[in-house]
Amino acid sequence: MSADGAAARRSRLRIVVVQALVFSLFATLLVRLYYLQVASGEEYAARAAAQSVREVVVQPDRGLIVDDQGRPLVTNRLSWVVSVDRGVLDRLEDRDRTRLLKRVSEEVGVRLPRIERRLVTCGEEGSVAGTCWNGSPFQPVPVAQDVRQSVALRILEQPEDFPAVVVDRRSVRAYPQPFGINAAHVLGYLSPVTETELDSAEEAGDRSVNGASVVGRAGVEQQYDQWLRGMPGYREVAVDSMGRVLGDDGEVRSQPGDTLVTSIDARVQSVVEEQLALAIETARATRDTVTGRNYEADSGAAVVLEADTGRVVAMASQPTYDPGVWVGGIGEKELARLYSERAGTPLLGRATQGQFAPGSTWKPFMTAAALTHGYSTDTMLDCSSAFRVGNRDFKNYESGAYGYITFAKALEVSCNTFFYRIGYDFWSRLGSDVDDVDAPDPLVAEAKEFGFGSETGIDLPGEAPGRIADRRWKRAYYESQKDYYCGIADKPRDHPDNAGLSDFVYTFAGEFCIEGFAYRAGDAVNFSIGQGDTIVTPLQLARAYGAIANGGTLYEPRIGKAVVAPDGTVIRRIAPKASGTLDLPASVIDYIDSALMNVSSVGTMSWRLGGFPLEQVRVRSKTGSAEVYGKQSTSWVASYSDDYVVVMMVSQGGTGSGTSGPGIRAIYEALYGIEGEQVVPDAAAIPGTTPPRELPQFRRDGSILPPARSEDESSQEDR
Repeated sequence: MSADGAAARRSRLRIVVVQALVFSLFATLLVRLYYLQVASGEEYAARAAAQSVREVVVQPDRGLIVDDQGRPLVTNRLSWVVSVDRGVLDRLEDRDRTRLLKRVSEEVGVRLPRIERRLVTCGEEGSVAGTCWNGSPFQPVPVAQDVRQSVALRILEQPEDFPAVVVDRRSVRAYPQPFGINAAHVLGYLSPVTETELDSAEEAGDRSVNGASVVGRAGVEQQYDQWLRGMPGYREVAVDSMGRVLGDDGEVRSQPGDTLVTSIDARVQSVVEEQLALAIETARATRDTVTGRNYEADSGAAVVLEADTGRVVAMASQPTYDPGVWVGGIGEKELARLYSERAGTPLLGRATQGQFAPGSTWKPFMTAAALTHGYSTDTMLDCSSAFRVGNRDFKNYESGAYGYITFAKALEVSCNTFFYRIGYDFWSRLGSDVDDVDAPDPLVAEAKEFGFGSETGIDLPGEAPGRIADRRWKRAYYESQKDYYCGIADKPRDHPDNAGLSDFVYTFAGEFCIEGFAYRAGDAVNFSIGQGDTIVTPLQLARAYGAIANGGTLYEPRIGKAVVAPDGTVIRRIAPKASGTLDLPASVIDYIDSALMNVSSVGTMSWRLGGFPLEQVRVRSKTGSAEVYGKQSTSWVASYSDDYVVVMMVSQGGTGSGTSGPGIRAIYEALYGIEGEQVVPDAAAIPGTTPPRELPQFRRDGSILPPARSEDESSQEDR
């Protein structure tokens, strides 16, 4: 073969090899293409879709809170919310990012540093608790709420100027305030879920809480949070490379929260709040003859309970606050004011958390103790102007000297020295050994029997237990404080460490260091009239008087009455719960009841009830003026009728009947529809005079109507 022929053959062979190689490459490519598009097509399509679809949490509408007539106390409203999508924001140049956030800040009226703090995920470096974002990193972060509609629409109409900015309408809490009520300490407020709460919910598998949730922080909002919060939904949205929403890709609807029906009556609540505020205002304009200046009247509380069930009809506290300030996030200045002692610590609900010496309202319980431990209704003791214990004279406060009188008369005129003698007698016979912390004390035992010194069990968080200052408490207090006071007493009066101390404190420190553990006669006589270190809450006092009113049953006060589903189905009825029964003969309760009736008709409360129809509305009452060292007297009136218990207290407000008496009368006039000296049931704040047994009527169209009166209630109303 010639050289040319061999070369041609090699050339053809190379072409065949190249063709085979090209063919194999195309075959490989076709096989791969088939694998990607056919064999694994669904998998890669899903991956691509996942990159362009985001899951957005849809928060549920929180459940309503209504009063016993179905009037809304807490509802929801729609609010324009501006959010920032951090996924899109992070893809912008630093200069564009800063320019965008400044533009958002100017439009919504929120300072730029606050927006930037809000965009930091909680737990990351630089995050600020209470401001940082606790929600999903893939969800737009709300930076402004309650934005004006004009602003919201301007942002929506100019998407090219606001990339990464999302504007929508969301449901937030609203407070309709029927009859102008506040009820902040009853209702509570909401704030964002914390990391700890979120972790706990995730561990428990609770899907109703997510990083963007708000939860109840006080009042019934917190107590019944699990019913009110509802169940979040989830919406999948398709987005482009810039994060702009292209359309919905699927949705799991959220489930609205349940409605809480309360035993609060808005009309009665309105009257109670008005009368408490008026009592405080009047006291502040009244001269205190003891101090020579007007009463401080720094705080107060009023409670109305159903006598036979313990349900709370109304409960007010002063100073108070607007629960609406929490909607959309509270400012630092406003938050500081709510905790400020100078402002009166408005967040503290005095009815359940305020603790005060009960003064003479304590005496009916001491009467019960005495009449079941050796004394009788025929007992007569000297109501002298003073009673000497050791080298000190313990004096009457409001009453003068009445000579020898009975327990009933002692309650009627509020004689201190009568009860001093009771306290001293029990101490000298049973407890004069100051080292015996287990010495029996009928007065202390009876106070505990009435529930004092422990929580009432009301369905509100943060209730204070009060305090029974007995021998055990005094010994424990001494052990906890002796190092401090002995440290003062062990140094000379002119020692630099004692600079600034008053002579009283220095003298007290010396006495406390030596015998601060001893429960002496002075402690016993103070205890007998509700003075000294014993303190109670207004709610505790109301519950105890309720036990006298209903014949001896102590109830756990209840605000919640029922939980109702969005479709009107009653999920849960919250029945009254008895927590104890007084071990008192009916004759003793009847005797105290009759004596307290005399307090209203001829005793210390009578001057405030002139012309009141006591024959038809039998109000029993007890006034009290508790003396507190370094402060002005605390004004108390505790009272009850056949249906209600009404208690009012004004701290540093003066005498019981003088300051709280008019308010107590006005509340009863509203409860029973009293006009002048006539009882007009149709004018009563609650239809039928007494709270309804039935629940409000929930219609399918979402409307809520007042309860239908039962036949028994209607017949009582007719009578």
